[in-house]
Amino acid sequence: MNHAPELQQPHVMNTYGRLPVAFTHGKGCRLWDVHGRSYLDGLAGIAVNTLGHAHPGLVPALQDQVARLIHCSNYYYVPNAEKLAARLCELSGMENVFFCNSGLEANEAALKLARKYGHDRGIAEPQIVVYEHAFHGRSIATLSATANPQVREGFGPLLGGFIRVPANDLAALEQATRDNPDVVAVFLETIQGEGGVNPMRARYLQQVRALCDANHWLMMVDEVQCGMGRTGKWFAHQWADIVPDVMPLAKGLAAGVPVGAVVAGPRAARIFGRGNHGTTFGGNPLAMRAGVETLRIMQEDGLVAHAGRVGAHLKQALQAALGEHPGVREIRGQGLMLGLELARPCGVLMERALDAGLLISVTAGNVVRLVPPLILDTSEADEMVSILAPLVRAFLDDKEQA
Repeated sequence: MNHAPELQQPHVMNTYGRLPVAFTHGKGCRLWDVHGRSYLDGLAGIAVNTLGHAHPGLVPALQDQVARLIHCSNYYYVPNAEKLAARLCELSGMENVFFCNSGLEANEAALKLARKYGHDRGIAEPQIVVYEHAFHGRSIATLSATANPQVREGFGPLLGGFIRVPANDLAALEQATRDNPDVVAVFLETIQGEGGVNPMRARYLQQVRALCDANHWLMMVDEVQCGMGRTGKWFAHQWADIVPDVMPLAKGLAAGVPVGAVVAGPRAARIFGRGNHGTTFGGNPLAMRAGVETLRIMQEDGLVAHAGRVGAHLKQALQAALGEHPGVREIRGQGLMLGLELARPCGVLMERALDAGLLISVTAGNVVRLVPPLILDTSEADEMVSILAPLVRAFLDDKEQA
């Protein structure tokens, strides 16, 4: 399918490989394009639209807030910032929160926390453990922590101070940090999103927690994509029954309104003082209202448990439809964050699924990623599989593409 003239954007910087569609509106788990065609949303704006589209409990609240106050600056108190922070601390068992605007900013703040933590302890050149296949953002610092060579290429020299290890390998972590007094933190995604929907095992997370405690390191858990109820618990690391020291959040926290947050436990809660960090838009009244209302609706509607149930149903349906195909290496993930790893690169499936009326993404080259709104029901999950499974089978069975 070629880009229609009305979809070309010559004055917008060409940083995205866009698909040939523009949406006008959505409702629930569906979107409609400029030609009136509907699509089932299996992507949720990349795990952002927690409540789907035009949620009847969220829209009036945002309209009310826009009519009252959108922005006022952090020179002043924002009551809903305290309300949202208190709720996040209650849900996480942590202590305080810094608000920003995106996952990248939340991860950047986490890296600054770790470095200052080291300097406060007299470490001149703090080092942070990061992971193979990790993705933490595209600023110079978060890009340095990210593992993907394609997104790193052309932006050197990157920052030093990172030690990279494989996931779920305690021996490798211990070996990489042995006799190194400059290590200050371990920074990981509970489920790697852009790296291919790769979960950290619960036992491994428990081992990392113990290692961090033994060495007085910060355990920093990036929940930007996998947090906010997506896996069937409020935060994915809670499946391992641990509490991190630092937890960056974003994406689904405000159901589509840009927001980021860094939640800190006791070891990290007092590292930043006045003037150490800041942002013009972070914690603004609109984003804070959106976060408060999103959490309220999630709680009232039981969406965390719902995501776990529907996600299990979706995973089982995918397994039944595709699990025996030799070209499907693995179906993995938890709740409504699932990945289908195929035997070869499958980027073409994004546009093929679009043509069939389904929004998906492909990450790490050969992993179909499904992160639909948390309001998805089982009939919509079955519809998703009925669209996707034939496309995957046809792609894998096409010998000319092999």
